[in-house]
Amino acid sequence: MTRLFLLQTAVSTEDAERALPGLVADLEHAGFVRTSGGEVRALLDVRPYATVDRHADRDLWVVADLTPGLDGPNVRVADFHVLGISPAATSLAQLTLREPVSRALDLGTGCGVQALLLATHADTVVATDISARAVWAAEFNAALNDAPNIEVRPGWFFDPVRDETFDLITTNPPFVISPATGTRLVYRDSGLPGDEVVRHVVSNGPARLNEGGWLQVLANWTIHRDVPWDERLAGWVPDDCAALVVQREVIDPAAYVELWLKDGGLHGAPDYVDRYDAWLGWFDEQGVEGIGFGWVNVHRGGHDSAYLDWPYAVEQPVAPAIRDWASAAAHPFTEHDRLTLRVDVVQETTGEPGAEDPETIVLRQQRGLRRARQVDTVEAAVVGACDGELSVGQILDAVATLTERDPSELRAAYLPAVRELLVEGFLTV
Repeated sequence: MTRLFLLQTAVSTEDAERALPGLVADLEHAGFVRTSGGEVRALLDVRPYATVDRHADRDLWVVADLTPGLDGPNVRVADFHVLGISPAATSLAQLTLREPVSRALDLGTGCGVQALLLATHADTVVATDISARAVWAAEFNAALNDAPNIEVRPGWFFDPVRDETFDLITTNPPFVISPATGTRLVYRDSGLPGDEVVRHVVSNGPARLNEGGWLQVLANWTIHRDVPWDERLAGWVPDDCAALVVQREVIDPAAYVELWLKDGGLHGAPDYVDRYDAWLGWFDEQGVEGIGFGWVNVHRGGHDSAYLDWPYAVEQPVAPAIRDWASAAAHPFTEHDRLTLRVDVVQETTGEPGAEDPETIVLRQQRGLRRARQVDTVEAAVVGACDGELSVGQILDAVATLTERDPSELRAAYLPAVRELLVEGFLTV
């Protein structure tokens, strides 16, 4: 089974019959395998996928098209290739919030793996895709894994759910940024120029969220000369929503073009250089100096947004950190709050030995997003005193006495910083 479906190598008909007694002929008729010359070869990828989560702990089987180029040579990918469990798929799975919900939407479902995971904690899951082959794969996988609460619908983006709302929408859209000319691979190319597909999803998806609902997107976006990336993406988010956007990586345009030409099996093709030059020239015409990759989490709730450039290691799954951020950002913080230091936060100091004050103080999280923040001595003293016994106001007054500063001025200066420490996850309510 491993040789046949995972390694994509031929096995003897005898071995295949032993592993799949009475099924080889049926599998060939269904298009899963081909028999020839006493050997059997797989035509589809069939693989196990295990999840461990308090809401989504399941052993799944997922069918998709074969991984191109697995045996070494570059292989031209078919236009309607259905991607299997890719790194992008597992990234979105780790990002997705897993609390129980009534209705969830998997937009651009592909092989349907996200829908299968959503089905473990959503009463109803709607999965959509423009590709007829992807719709078949998702329906097959839903049946294979006994997930009757998944409904798969064909259609372009939100058209199949035009008048419906959801508690959770997840999507790994075809986000590859290109001029959108010529042939395209449906699993990665939307047919829209630049990052228009991501803008469309982020701008229009929240209208289909129930109050308190989430839209979670794995995405690429262009970084333009003289335009901060966070300001540009902030313009996509509707005014009645909040967003946590985390930029995980920035890729040079030349490296980006090379990456996706290779992904399409075009590395070394006769027209490779022409395609490379045209794509890179288009980036230059558009004023693109980099391509960002990361997570867009849009929450239909009344609190502030956050845009974080954070390429460092995070704890996976990262979904609980997204949930905790929203809870802290929505909290009506006052000086009367009694906060506690999160148990995983450590303090790092640098400076000359014996010096009265350190040169730098850094607070660092060991879990979640594993953020780090440089603080001054007042902030460090406040954080160190946050054990839930005293209010923030009382702690600031005590620090003012110790530092011989005016209490009202210290409160005015440091209450905003304490709230930031709460929202960023260093302190908890």
